[in-house]
Amino acid sequence: MSRDERGGPPASPTPHALSAWVLTDGKAGDEGQCLGVAEALGLAAEVRRVAPRPPFAWFMPWGPADPREGPERPGSPVTPPFPDLLIASGRRAAPYVRAVKRASGGRTFTAILKDPRTGVSAADLIWVPEHDRLRGPNVIATLTSPHRVSAARLAAARAAPDPRLAGLSRPRVAVLAGGDSRHHRFTEADILRLADGLTRLAKAGAALMISASRRTPPALREALRRLGAERGFFWDGGDDNPYVAMLALADAVVATADSANMAGEAAATGAPIFLFEPSGGHPKLAAFIAGLERNGAVKPFAGTLEAWPYEPLDSTPVIAEAIAAGLARHRRALGQL
Repeated sequence: MSRDERGGPPASPTPHALSAWVLTDGKAGDEGQCLGVAEALGLAAEVRRVAPRPPFAWFMPWGPADPREGPERPGSPVTPPFPDLLIASGRRAAPYVRAVKRASGGRTFTAILKDPRTGVSAADLIWVPEHDRLRGPNVIATLTSPHRVSAARLAAARAAPDPRLAGLSRPRVAVLAGGDSRHHRFTEADILRLADGLTRLAKAGAALMISASRRTPPALREALRRLGAERGFFWDGGDDNPYVAMLALADAVVATADSANMAGEAAATGAPIFLFEPSGGHPKLAAFIAGLERNGAVKPFAGTLEAWPYEPLDSTPVIAEAIAAGLARHRRALGQL
């Protein structure tokens, strides 16, 4: 089932007394998505991280959990008492979701974010992006991914602006730079093209609020660092990450198109998004960008700014609502409601 993501908070919020785990192998992207959903549910989830050894890790998600990390083993990341709700992401987490479901006697309601690759029976509820093929009665599909850039966090960041950014002149442009990946590569020409476009924005009077990632090539990082020093702000990773503050204060966003997460988080602001596409590409990412275009959120980056309105896009409350409804049905079936 595909859902509209122009919604508010969950219609069936989860009772705060319920316990919840977030389960991943520690990847920041996976963990952040899970925490975003838990926060939308109003739950303070306990973070659990798995670290399976070879050869068990080689056969995941289809094989078993590492026996050393089984529910019955002391120090295991899935040791009881088991939670009411388990939100997981990543192929290495999938066997542990199955293990918790069995060991809890089916009491724990399980949700997996992203296709677990083992079919719809992998969890009680599965979320996938619309461009993935997995569908089923317990599968919810949305255009953008879940995240922690909630309307409440954006409002708080606007109400109490980060002092590193508050004094910047307008228009303020958040620049979200990714980097090389399996499907994209920032060539020398790409780096020059992006730096030239951003320089034109700055010369036209825009203040640049720039954030790079671990994947950002050194040549691009250095170009961005110089631009930030001369024309705004560059986050070098040395202090508190102002990512949400940058999005909250941005009049526009320039994002590299190698990351669906960055563009999806930017779309939660309602600010115009200009996408810079490096060399390469992938059909799934192209389908995602086309979806953003249909919703009026993005245009290609050409070194100039323009303003246009669109309704902010945020799938996180929609996914949280589906989990809350599924959990309520599950608890009724167990006689807990």
